[in-house]
Amino acid sequence: MILYRETMAKNIIRVVVVSIILVLHGCGARVADEEQDKRNQLAEYRSQMDELRQKIAQLEYELDNNSDRSRVNVELNDLKETVFEHFIEVMGRVQSDRNLIVRPEAAGNIVDILVKEGDYVRKGDIMARLNTNALDRSIQEMEVNLDLANTMYERQAKLWNQNIGSEVQYLQAKSNKESLERRLEGLQAQRAMAVVKSPVNGVVDEVIQKQGEMAGPSIPFARVVNVEQLYVTADVAERHLTSVRSGDSVSVRFPVLGTTRTETINRTSSVIDADSRTFRIRVEMDNPGNRIKPNLMAVLQLRTYRNPEALVVPSILIKQDFTGQFLFVAEEENGNYVSRKRYITTGLNHNNNTVVESGLYPGDKVITEGFAMVVDGTLLNVNN
Repeated sequence: MILYRETMAKNIIRVVVVSIILVLHGCGARVADEEQDKRNQLAEYRSQMDELRQKIAQLEYELDNNSDRSRVNVELNDLKETVFEHFIEVMGRVQSDRNLIVRPEAAGNIVDILVKEGDYVRKGDIMARLNTNALDRSIQEMEVNLDLANTMYERQAKLWNQNIGSEVQYLQAKSNKESLERRLEGLQAQRAMAVVKSPVNGVVDEVIQKQGEMAGPSIPFARVVNVEQLYVTADVAERHLTSVRSGDSVSVRFPVLGTTRTETINRTSSVIDADSRTFRIRVEMDNPGNRIKPNLMAVLQLRTYRNPEALVVPSILIKQDFTGQFLFVAEEENGNYVSRKRYITTGLNHNNNTVVESGLYPGDKVITEGFAMVVDGTLLNVNN
């Protein structure tokens, strides 16, 4: 029995060892198969790479032998010196030196208004009358007293010429007459002050009071505006103090009216406003047809810079990278036009044009069309 068990145990061990050997042999075969697959795939990739290299070489050969296909169509502009002007725009307001509020010189009840809104009046025209009944009675009484004083003075003068009477009586009669004359003149002046007159030529823009109301020096009666002569004022930043002067031409645009006029700066302020850091300019103008109204807004275009020999390019041509601003110009190399990147320094710009201060020279051929499709060294096909 013991011998039987030993024999069985040995047989089992042999079976296990054989199984292990068979498993190890199968794994080794699988690893070898995978390695062979990778070698085959590598060979295939190398073959594909060789084919791609051949295709690339063929394309490069074709491009080299047909260079027109690699050219970019462009248009060029020969750079020339030209006049460049820079302008600024400021807001202004129309005003009139003769936009006046009319007030009576005396107090009294308004008995008659002789004008209405929109009427044209001249300087000195009567616009209204105040009640002067009390003054009229005083004037009539003074005129009676003056007549008596004149009679007494004339008689006393005749007697004095005949050496009759005293000098004191003659002087008293003369003094009384002259005193009454001055008092009458004062009353007549007061009555004249009760007549409201226009101080200027102009249009009655507004009648503020009505007939029957109480008028006086402190109460506005009407507004008279002379719009034949107007002026525009505007505030300009102090940095333009040296470039904006009296006598300069200025364009004045009235957006509401849709009109633009060319005028002259009549005066610039002698003082800089401490708060806004601006100085004021004044532009006087005629007003034919009276279309322009006081307090109307205006836009003034002022020239602040002028260079008769500037190099100017369209602002859209200028690009920028980490180095700075640049644009593309065309240069002739070996009989072909080639684009070249040119770094520049720019100055002022106005109306989509920019002054080039350095980097370009008169005669340079600036690429104006097709500039967005080129890089440094691109072959060019010039259309113009």
